[in-house]
Amino acid sequence: MPAIKTGKRTQKYTLEFKMKAVQWSHLPHCGVKEVAEALDIHPFMLSRWRKEFREGKFGMPSSKKPPSENGPLKEQDELKRLKRRVAELEEENDILKKWQRFQAEERQKHSDSSGNTSDDTP
Repeated sequence: MPAIKTGKRTQKYTLEFKMKAVQWSHLPHCGVKEVAEALDIHPFMLSRWRKEFREGKFGMPSSKKPPSENGPLKEQDELKRLKRRVAELEEENDILKKWQRFQAEERQKHSDSSGNTSDDTP
């Protein structure tokens, strides 16, 4: 009797893909949910991979630390983080400049309409 196929396909992921996903999820600015959404996988699957990594099931010795704490990936992520922070600070600076201009204009309006008009002068 032939086997019945349900039509469901189980996606097989390579060890390299799993390792990159786990590595990415250990970065300070990334959470499991965000990484899972970006990779189009369920967050539970990524959490399971993280657990398997901690237990050494990926063929590496057991470790509490994320893979490859040093190297070009860390430098690239740090550079991205710093660029994002610079953009935030520039935006804050622009907002403060606009607020300062607004305050100066308001002071100007109040000093012009302080009751000293040329019509009241004899």
